[in-house]
Parts: sequence; structure tokens; C-alpha cells
Amino acid sequence: MGESLQATEQSSKQYTQPAPDQTTSPNQPTYRFVVLVVMVGIAGFSQGMLLPVLAVMLEGIGVPPALNGLNAAALYIGILLASPFIEAPVRKYGYKPVIVTGLTLVLVSIILFPFWQVFWFWFMLRVIVGMGDNMIHFATQVWITSTSPPEKRGRQIAIYGLAFGLGFGIGPLMMHLLTINELLPFVVATVTNVLAWLMLITLRNERPESHVETTSGLGTWQRYRIVFKRCWFALLPCFGYGFLEAALHGNFPVYALRSGIDISWSAILLTSFVAGSLITQLPLGILSDRIGRRRLLLIVTGTGALTFISSVLVEHNMWLLLGTFAITGALIGSLFSLGIAYLADLLPKSLLPTGNVMAAVCFAIGSIVGPLIGGLFIQWFAQGSLYYAIGGMLLFIFISGLVFREQRRFTSCRQAV
Repeated sequence: MGESLQATEQSSKQYTQPAPDQTTSPNQPTYRFVVLVVMVGIAGFSQGMLLPVLAVMLEGIGVPPALNGLNAAALYIGILLASPFIEAPVRKYGYKPVIVTGLTLVLVSIILFPFWQVFWFWFMLRVIVGMGDNMIHFATQVWITSTSPPEKRGRQIAIYGLAFGLGFGIGPLMMHLLTINELLPFVVATVTNVLAWLMLITLRNERPESHVETTSGLGTWQRYRIVFKRCWFALLPCFGYGFLEAALHGNFPVYALRSGIDISWSAILLTSFVAGSLITQLPLGILSDRIGRRRLLLIVTGTGALTFISSVLVEHNMWLLLGTFAITGALIGSLFSLGIAYLADLLPKSLLPTGNVMAAVCFAIGSIVGPLIGGLFIQWFAQGSLYYAIGGMLLFIFISGLVFREQRRFTSCRQAV
């Protein structure tokens, strides 16, 4: 088995030549990266718009917070359902067809949302959006991480996360359009997704480096087991970001309304959190290249937990709360991109698709658990319940990082398993 895995890594080097349908233009890597980054930003905008806009609309028709959280979790149920089935199509057909399919699913669903405002209809559409989002993000993440040089990986993944965060941060501002017409947020999201589709079709298709994990005797479950054993802590930030993102955008508008915070301030607070993450996304990515991603993850999760929990102390003052949200976003808004970059550090390129599948699964599980726990906390506990739920999750990741011991090289498959 050790020889098998060594053969896997050696063979993967033989697949670095471009596929027949790729261009050899020196500008192609930069152009491809720019298109993928812009497209992911647009995808983030759609996702950031749907979570709070639908939460406010459901609250308006009297849906309880727990059920509202369940509806928000449907997006991530779709991500979870699609995760086991994405790796094979990417390897067989390449990145572009998978991204096009995912983008089409998202676009059609956004168009259908306003036509029938029924809880379970929206639930099913959100499941479909989650499946489409997973296709988009899985393919783009593997495409970028597998083509990024190690010394620049943190920076490039940070730019990727910056684009997603920018789009995701602008999304909640669409709540303001609800006061004009409920159709407007969906119209804007439809137009931006059409633009993303038009940009994507200009790219030439590419495929992952190799299929050698399968031919070398490593089955699917063996690959999952190896990745989990070597990288379980790198997967936790993906879980944590999913929990954080879904709880904030799916639960906070409801929590804010019940705490006397109006819808305008709710949108501003969410945007300030994302704005904080945008400011530090690239600096944290570059810093992780220098001091190590594990060390940086410990710093941001530990301080982020304490800062977020302290929000309950300033909730009566909107300006202080705004500052707390911005600072917390600056600390922990890069969790997902740091986790993905750390995952790429710990794995050979041949196992990156498997690692990204598991990252998507962890993100989905966190995103399902987040709004459910957040909704229950809002119903069961008093002021500050949502802050305690998210802060507790961050402390869990921090403690896990203290006990994690990384392995940088494969010596044999048997040792890894």
C-alpha cells in the first residue's frame, strides 16, 4: 500500500500537461483565475441575498424561528446531498461543465422563488440552490488550489475568499429592496447570475491532474479515511464557517427583530461583519503563508470567540455593536479560505478533490446545524443566545487545534490509514 501511494504521487506528476482543449497562452492562467474569482463573487452575492431576504419574508408570514432556521438549513442539505456525487463528474468531464450545471440550477431556482411563497416549495428550491452552489464552489476550489504554487496558495485562496465574501456581504443589502417590491432582490440576483454564466462560457475546460487514486488501489472510502486522519483539524474551519455564516444570515435577522433592532440596522450589521472579513482576507492569507496556517487558525478562533461573545455587552448601542461585528468579521471571516489552504498544504494534489469533497460536507453539516441551533437558542434563551452559540462553536475549534498534530508527508498508505 505504501508503494501504491508513492506511485500515486509520482504518477500525478505525469498529468501536469494541459488537456487537449486547453490553451497554452501565457495569459490563460491569469484570465482563468480572474473569471473564477468574479464568478464566485456573484455566487456569493446570490447566497448572501437569499438567506436574510427569505428569513425576513418567512418571519413576516408568521413562521416560527425554529422552522425559519430549518428552511435556511435546506440550502446546506442540498450541499450535503450533492457532495458524494461531484468528484467523479469533475474528474470525468472537467471543471467547466460542472460549474455551468451548478450555475444553471441556481439561476432557475432564483427565478422560481417569487412565484409561490410556500414554506415547503421554498425548502425544495433551497435544496436545489445548495446542490448548485456545491458544484460551483467545489469545482472552482479544486481548480484554483491545484493550479496555485504553494508559496502563493494562501494569497490566491484569500483572493477567492475575498471575492465570495464581498458578494456575500453585498447580498444582505437586498433586504432594503423588500420595502420597495418583494420581486426586486430576485431580479437583481437573476441578472448577476446571467452575467456569471456569460463570463464562464469564455473559459476553456480543464480537468484535475490525474485519476490515479482509483487505479492505484485507493478506494473512495480509503481516500476519505486518509484525508480525515491527516486533515481533520483543517476540515473544522469549514464546518465553523458554515455554522457561522448560516446562523448569522439565517437567524440574526429574526433575532434582531425580536430584540428591537430594525431591519435596516440588521442589514448594516451583517454587512459590517462581512466588510471586516474583506479587509483582512488578503492580509490573513499572506500572513498564513509566513507564520503557518495552524498557528493563525488558533489565533483567529480564540480571539474571535471572545470578541463575538462580548457583543452581548454592547447590544444596546448600535454603533458599538457595529464595531464589534466588524472586528469579529475581521478575525473569523477567513475561516473557510484558511481551512481550504491548510487542507491543500497537508495533502498531495491527487487527493485534493477528495479533500474538497470532505470540506464541502463539513461546511454543509455546519450550515445545517448552525441555523437549527441558532433558532432553538432564540426560542429557549434570553438576550445574547445567538452570540453564545456561535462563540461556543469557535472555542470548540480553538481547543481542537491545540491537540492537533500535523503530518506534512506521506510515508506509506498503511501509516496514513
